[in-house]
Amino acid sequence: MNRSRLVSLAVVGAVVALFLLWAFWPRPIFVDTAIAQRGTILVTVDEEAEACVREIYEVSAPFSGRLLRVDVEPGDPVIAGETVLARMMPTNPDALDIRTEEQALAAVDAAQAALALGEADKARAEADLALARSTLERYEGLVRVDAASRADHDRAQRDVRFSAAQLRSAEAAISMRTAELRQARALLMSMEAAEEAAMTGNPHPVQSTPVIAAASGVVLQVHRESETTLQAGSPILSVGDPHNDLEVVAELLSPEAVRIEPGDPVLIERWGGDRVLNGRVRRVDPWAFTKISALGIEEQRANVLIELTDPEEGRVGLGHGYRVYVRIVADQRDDVLIVPTTSLFAHEGGDAVYVLREGRAVLTRVTKGLTNGLEAEVAGEGLEGAEVVLYPDPDLQNGDRIRPRGAPS
Repeated sequence: MNRSRLVSLAVVGAVVALFLLWAFWPRPIFVDTAIAQRGTILVTVDEEAEACVREIYEVSAPFSGRLLRVDVEPGDPVIAGETVLARMMPTNPDALDIRTEEQALAAVDAAQAALALGEADKARAEADLALARSTLERYEGLVRVDAASRADHDRAQRDVRFSAAQLRSAEAAISMRTAELRQARALLMSMEAAEEAAMTGNPHPVQSTPVIAAASGVVLQVHRESETTLQAGSPILSVGDPHNDLEVVAELLSPEAVRIEPGDPVLIERWGGDRVLNGRVRRVDPWAFTKISALGIEEQRANVLIELTDPEEGRVGLGHGYRVYVRIVADQRDDVLIVPTTSLFAHEGGDAVYVLREGRAVLTRVTKGLTNGLEAEVAGEGLEGAEVVLYPDPDLQNGDRIRPRGAPS
């Protein structure tokens, strides 16, 4: 009986001892890890930007007058020297009532009558000149045979000169009457053009002046579509070439713009396509401007102009004013050892990482190089291909047992 009781107590004691050993046995700490591997690290300046046509041609009214309805629409192709973008007409008279029109018609009739009178005076002057010349020729023959006096011959010459002067006066009067007739008709030109457009349905009367495209491309925007009266120089529409003359403009904070140089490569993302576009910095503006941020803070920003290096076929659909996201490469290192920045921590005045080796965290000192906030270039012994601990706990010590999350037990 005592022997059995001793055996039972021994078994119970062994079980309790094993349970306590299992309960207090140090368990591994679960951690997140990443692989340290060689690659290319980029330090970029990221900013939202806008695609813009580099050369925009603003088509404006060549003179003060009436703009007829514009037929072209945004996206229509334009050929320099051929495409008619708009048509202009002189401004209508101030008063277009019936009384003014009747006065203009009467002025035309009076000018026509005066012209007819002038033509009759000219015909009479031509007849007088012909008679005077005939009389002069007759007196010249009589003077040679002493059948007429020299005074009669002189009077005949005077009559010829007088008749010639009368003819010149009649011709000048005809020129004046013709100008008066044109002036009278000019008052009716805009009225007749409006009546012609209303009766024939022709929106482009003969008297209209076409506005021809000065550059090839497409119509970007129509500022004035309906018929209206414009002053000389008023904008009508904009023409540009978004296919071959597109660039990207980014407004960078001035401290970031200082880091950028012409020729730096650029990655263009979030433009709506499936692939990343490539570009190159063309110019950094030497002057900055003040801009108020969404938080109400005054910022000094500078424009950075980026030219697209990919062919047009790879960015179909990208147009003027479209929003994009650019990553300007300020620095780059190739074929270097890279670890996530979240694996680095300060240690004895330097940097270090924990490396997973045989289930334990091994403290490894490293030399940090280029970093972009997400990744960092490091140099250290035996790091290539090793698993480094991400977000190391401050209580983690060198030699502690660790296990990657998701690893089999």
